[in-house]
Amino acid sequence: MKKVIFVTALSISVVLAQAQKGSTHTEFGVKAGVNISNVSVDNSTNPDARASFHVGGLAHIHLDKQFAIQPELLFSSQGYKYTILGTDYKVAINYITIPILGQFMFGDGFRVETGPQPGVMVSARSKVGGNSSDVGDSFKTFDLSWAFGLGYLTSSGFGVDARYNLGLTNINDGSGKIKNRVFAAGVFYQFKH
Repeated sequence: MKKVIFVTALSISVVLAQAQKGSTHTEFGVKAGVNISNVSVDNSTNPDARASFHVGGLAHIHLDKQFAIQPELLFSSQGYKYTILGTDYKVAINYITIPILGQFMFGDGFRVETGPQPGVMVSARSKVGGNSSDVGDSFKTFDLSWAFGLGYLTSSGFGVDARYNLGLTNINDGSGKIKNRVFAAGVFYQFKH
């Protein structure tokens, strides 16, 4: 896992270094929004979705007029909830994610984006009624998702986006497969746009 994080950080550094040369143009920004997260569970009924949030920063690197690469660094609160015999359970799994998105820009501010999103779990808690407990040992530390999204950027630098993150790796540290599923919608601002 340390190798994956190192390679991801190195890749972002190389992209940012290259962005300072040639005809590329880089704009930095901040973003925040809501997550509607869930998990898919093999051979079982999937639990209910949990509403939470994401917040962080971005670097929008124009390669030319229509194409860009956008690495991001986000805190993303995810998880799920379910009910067993009338008792409600909520599981919150928090990640630091690094989406690396390829973007195609068209029209007057529209963009379509896709790319990998590695993530590292920083905490996991289960809440039953008023009691909360650490369940970090139940989940793997590393997660890899693939993001698909749409966005719109105004001429003032403010924008909106919506994204679906499809979990590719099994996050369950026990038997059976559990994969993240997250719909994220939010707002962002690119400085010096």
